Amino acid sequence: MAYKHTHLRTALSIRSIISIHYFDYMSDFSFPGESHDFWELLCVDKGEIDAVAGNKRHTLKRGSIIFHQPNEFHNVITNGRSAPSLVVIGFECHCPCMEAFCGQILTVQETESALLAQIIIEARNAFYGRLDDPYQEELIRSQDSTAFGAEQLIGNYLEELLIHLYRRYFASPLPVPARIYNPPRLGRPNETYNRIIRYMEEHITEQLTIEKICQNTLVSRSKLQRLFQEIHHCGVIEFFTWMKIDTAKQLIRTNQLNFTQISDRLGYTSVHYFSRQFKKLTHMTPSEYAFSIRLLSEKKP
Repeated sequence: MAYKHTHLRTALSIRSIISIHYFDYMSDFSFPGESHDFWELLCVDKGEIDAVAGNKRHTLKRGSIIFHQPNEFHNVITNGRSAPSLVVIGFECHCPCMEAFCGQILTVQETESALLAQIIIEARNAFYGRLDDPYQEELIRSQDSTAFGAEQLIGNYLEELLIHLYRRYFASPLPVPARIYNPPRLGRPNETYNRIIRYMEEHITEQLTIEKICQNTLVSRSKLQRLFQEIHHCGVIEFFTWMKIDTAKQLIRTNQLNFTQISDRLGYTSVHYFSRQFKKLTHMTPSEYAFSIRLLSEKKP
């Protein structure tokens, strides 16, 4: 048989790594900001920060990831309340698809968190020195012979991370769902909508029905359903479930309550039902969501 070779096409490639850091910042940390001629990604593993990108300021919470394009001024500002932990990676990539990441605030899921953790693991194998030194300007190669292929794996994992994010946010044939809950802000469609959102937030620990929402917000059933279909393309109870799960995520991140206590606080009939709802909407169990990049990166082989 005459076999033919298929040369694999490359969607993007990482030409070089400039820096790999995992920082635990103090709550009052301040940084003057900088710009440089390579890409830099920043992912919040714990806490909350404000990230300055050019002339814009963004609030980033756990799981948020931002990409600073080459020569863009950027800065990290802590809020004085939270002591954040951040993954920061500087890299060189000239592929056209990187343009899609400019100005975007994305969210890492379990797969991307695991890839970031693997990058940290291999960085410890490949390079000498601490990953929390903010003034380190050069990665010093380790002489440890057990680190075979570590640098290549760093590039592979970073490319895989970018491909996963690109597929999910920029290459999917389906739009990003509008059903994911975001807290209400000024400029929402109208005061009726704001009133309904406020009511559901104030009663997030209860099991609401459409009838109860209508009665207490002075909105007819048909108008209520039409409003949420137009804005979020889902029913009001489905949206209220998203609100509950979003609150559950925040409670998990604080690490002050166990899953049973969170379930009880949010009015679920059992922790098992809460876990099923959580996985249905996030595609992760509460335990999987609780895994941080740091915990994953510190797991022993």
